[in-house]
Amino acid sequence: MTPEERHLWYDFLKKLPFTVHRQKVLYRYIVDFYINHKQLIIEIDGIQHGEEENYEKDKDRDEFLKSKGFQIVRYTNKEINHNFKGICNDILKILELE
Repeated sequence: MTPEERHLWYDFLKKLPFTVHRQKVLYRYIVDFYINHKQLIIEIDGIQHGEEENYEKDKDRDEFLKSKGFQIVRYTNKEINHNFKGICNDILKILELE
């Protein structure tokens, strides 16, 4: 895990009242975090995801997973580092815990 993934895992996701899977294989993809309760995929993107080629791959991947019924949220490393509380609140809203 990246430092940002570890931060989100140890300081928030691990404490949720649902099982949260790390590095979960879903079809032909490995997602950063998966919460079955809401079929929620959480992705933490480094700067390489902003590159054109990777952006297109992420878009295709997200479209495929959404077609299978998954909900996907993406946060950048910068967001984790500068708006951690806001991201946690966003996830709580999605999980209907706030």
